[in-house]
Amino acid sequence: MIPQGCGLGLREPFFKTIGRYEGRIDFLEIVPENMMHMNEKEAKRFAQIRERFPVIAHGLSLSLGDTVHLDVAHLKRLKSFLDRYGIETYSEHLSFTSLNGVQSYELLPLPMTEGMVKAVTEKIAKIEEILARPLVIENPTYYTVLPSTMEESDFIGEILERSGAKLLLDINNVYVNAFNHGFDARAFIDALDLERVAYCHVAGHLEYREDLFIDTHGMPVKEAVWDLMAYVMAKKRLPVMLERDNNIPPLDELMKEFDRMKEIRDAA
Repeated sequence: MIPQGCGLGLREPFFKTIGRYEGRIDFLEIVPENMMHMNEKEAKRFAQIRERFPVIAHGLSLSLGDTVHLDVAHLKRLKSFLDRYGIETYSEHLSFTSLNGVQSYELLPLPMTEGMVKAVTEKIAKIEEILARPLVIENPTYYTVLPSTMEESDFIGEILERSGAKLLLDINNVYVNAFNHGFDARAFIDALDLERVAYCHVAGHLEYREDLFIDTHGMPVKEAVWDLMAYVMAKKRLPVMLERDNNIPPLDELMKEFDRMKEIRDAA
């Protein structure tokens, strides 16, 4: 199930009130690492939400760039969780989070090379075989550029082409990377095949220094990111969802941003 329309990241503070927005929010995105070990009461509450909304999942710990280790036990637990709640769409970051099998939970950058394309493509195939689901991969933010032989858009495009995976296009990440590394965000969008995009993220970031923005998901979405979203949607009207992970406001306040997102998408 590829999401349709406009969605919201489901966070614990929203569990009690999210039902009010049935029919207004088209889908919810969860982080399975935060929910795979729910107690009976929490699981019952989530099951009730799942009955009212389409739900997709966005992971944090598969570490696609760790091409040596594959956490099969985690993947099997993940598959059991996804199966239990009938969640078909699962996405992960195009980064690595672990080294020698030890998790950092930091989304660390990859060298953009032919060898990494091949290794990530092979790992995606193994993951999809265990999960029995196609994988969607997200373009991450990065603050250091490792020695590379490819442009980021080409690197992503090659992995999508060879693996058959879809792209989770994080529009805020494109904007933050473009600012931090001095490239044109719209040119980056132009270089992508939007037919391969499953859905999009928008989120807020921190303008930490004059020369450094940080992807915090803890601020309102910036006007420049809304503008970039409008540019994407004018090219192809894609499903899109709002992320907020830190400094989370009350849901009724966050829904003002949701409505802004929906307005931009509907106007495309």
